[in-house]
Amino acid sequence: MNAIEWLHNHAPGFANLSAEEREAIMQFSLLWSLFESGALKTNGNAKAIADLSAHWANQGGLAKDSFAQALAYFQNRYVGNGGFTYHFGHLHFRNGDKKELVERVLRGESDAPSDIAAAVLIIVFRYRNNYLHGMKWAYELKGQLGNFTTANAALMEALELYGAHGAAP
Repeated sequence: MNAIEWLHNHAPGFANLSAEEREAIMQFSLLWSLFESGALKTNGNAKAIADLSAHWANQGGLAKDSFAQALAYFQNRYVGNGGFTYHFGHLHFRNGDKKELVERVLRGESDAPSDIAAAVLIIVFRYRNNYLHGMKWAYELKGQLGNFTTANAALMEALELYGAHGAAP
């Protein structure tokens, strides 16, 4: 029996996921691992992400639209009716996760490319923590296709920037 068959038989909700959902989740695991091992020098945290984003901006690698699609998705998901949505609380920010930066960017109060990149990648980092530490399994991974598809696109953009401009010193 392979791992997918085992998960299908034993993991809550896994059997209800579409092939597209399963693929997006598996791709996320691979992309995050590559991003964290290289661009973050195996030290995945919000400060490292903010430092990396500032480095790319200083190298001239970031434009306002570098992460525009991800930002639009996250603003739609996490901001509404003049405040933050129910989903925003489920990112489970911890101390040191630069929640205030993410909030400023999502509210449109900062359009600095380094802030946008950092905010997007910090949200992706929260997905990573929530997924790998089991919180997403509590929801049986339901309704996560858009999140993982958006996160994967952001990670591919980040990996391209890493390839062109390297990691933060």
